[in-house]
Amino acid sequence: MVRVTIDGATVEVEKDTTILEAAKLAGVNIPTLCYLKDLNEIGSCRVCLVEVEGIDQLVAACNNCVLDGMVVRTNSPKVRRARKANVELLLSRHEASCTSCVRSGNCSLQTVANDLGIYYQDYDQHLNYLAWDKSLPLIRDNRKCINCLRCIQVCDKVQASSIWDTNNRSTHLNVGVAGGRKLDEVDCTYCGQCVTHCPTGALRERDDTERVFEALADPDVVTIVQIAPSVRTAWGDQFGIEPDGDALGKLVSALRPMGFDYIVNTDFSADLTIMEEGTELLGHMEEESKKDAAARLPMFTSCCPGWVRFVKAHFPQLVDHVSTSKSPQQMFGALVKSYYAQMLGVDPHKVFSVSIMPCIAKKSEAALDSMRDACGDPDVDAVLTVREVTRMVREEHVNVQRLEPSDFDEPLGEGTGAGIIFGATGGVMEAALRTAHYLVSGSAPAGDAFSGVRGLAGRKEATFDLNGTPVRVAVVSGLANARQLCEDVLAGRATFDFVEVMACPGGCVGGGGQPIREGRESAGEKGGVLYRLDGAAKLRNSYENPSIVRCYEEFLGSPLSPLSERLLHTDHHAWSMPGEKDPCLV
Repeated sequence: MVRVTIDGATVEVEKDTTILEAAKLAGVNIPTLCYLKDLNEIGSCRVCLVEVEGIDQLVAACNNCVLDGMVVRTNSPKVRRARKANVELLLSRHEASCTSCVRSGNCSLQTVANDLGIYYQDYDQHLNYLAWDKSLPLIRDNRKCINCLRCIQVCDKVQASSIWDTNNRSTHLNVGVAGGRKLDEVDCTYCGQCVTHCPTGALRERDDTERVFEALADPDVVTIVQIAPSVRTAWGDQFGIEPDGDALGKLVSALRPMGFDYIVNTDFSADLTIMEEGTELLGHMEEESKKDAAARLPMFTSCCPGWVRFVKAHFPQLVDHVSTSKSPQQMFGALVKSYYAQMLGVDPHKVFSVSIMPCIAKKSEAALDSMRDACGDPDVDAVLTVREVTRMVREEHVNVQRLEPSDFDEPLGEGTGAGIIFGATGGVMEAALRTAHYLVSGSAPAGDAFSGVRGLAGRKEATFDLNGTPVRVAVVSGLANARQLCEDVLAGRATFDFVEVMACPGGCVGGGGQPIREGRESAGEKGGVLYRLDGAAKLRNSYENPSIVRCYEEFLGSPLSPLSERLLHTDHHAWSMPGEKDPCLV
């Protein structure tokens, strides 16, 4: 332990603690822009400069450690002058059109500039513009980039994708797609983690709100919107709505005056996914049992489009072992333009199908030509992130504080606890095993049987007794963890029957389309909400959902039936990643 004095307060901390962390322990806030703990501690923005007694030059607090007896001043006149000058220089290379920026009011650069009292700019502005295809799901505006390098580090270290890199040097330095290529020329998964970790508006999702507004205004169009399980944990952040049992009902109430004709629950299709995937798992295990032990490979989940893009790009030899079940979003889209359209007596070609998702990769998934199985049109016409739907609610001037919760439209509004936990890492695995256990044994598993796959650990492994058959499972979230697991499986270092993969750390609750909370990783907190809702649900298993039973009886027939295969399953080889078409562009 060492003793250090920060702004007059003396604290004891472990040696090798950074000045920044020591200051937090002392209750002192030091502003930062580029810092991400354990990922990006490079001191490039120079905003966290502090004055250390006995040292002439100012030092960066984020990557300098305290020494015993050190005296630090975090806000002396010398520090403020340097910090202000550094931020003014950053602003001279930043397009500060805050009123038309998606991050206005939630921008770290804006906050730091306001806190420093920077209300005018003495330096001439020099903006670094790089052309970008605005039709892509992910948009980069280099005029707003401050070269903090966060996106590079998150993509490299957390997502093992290495999409971003620095181009040029010195005053011409800019961050862009590695090798100066275009985004659609590289194997980006569209996970969106670069977006949620960007301190400014340099990275964002493609905005599809205007397309949805146009559909809502068209009297000849029937608008049907589905809401993903994890959305309830985050959509009300800006409105002060707690992510409890009422949050989802209040979002339903907010969407009705906006003009949506029908509001349905993606929990329903999450249950449907489990019925298909659970049945598929039993068949996969039976087929694999016929092979030599060394040749057996697990079945991987398919509900995360970011993961599907990743495995196609980096482990094509495993693609045939990825479940063919569509994601809940796409299953719902297919049913909306077939089963539900028939029930409503409407022409499916006049249905505009919208999904509200915690994910940017869902925008890419919905655009695939292989996702047009119901009537030839896209099964999902538009995908909105949580951030987008929040902007729509504000634009419509809905008085959220006065809302009373309301119910989904039936019969596609009913879901179970198993569908709810889809949004948390380990949730898909647990939900599938609950149903597989029932299909094999005819009884529900014990309530705590699957606690081994819960929690925020990036990789979890367990073995479950499936009516006398041991089932070896693994759960990973974050694509760097997925890469390591795939390498272990292919090298024979690990053997599993079933593997769940979520691209985003913590699962969909930590998705790239969720609200951005600077300095907070709240996937654990939000995942806990979903598990509490599951525990309180009247129905906790997908096979118990009466709407699912009705859907199979009246329309689909059974899991893996010919109609189920056509509408609810897909061919992962029907489309290609850039690297599949040209390995030189990986």
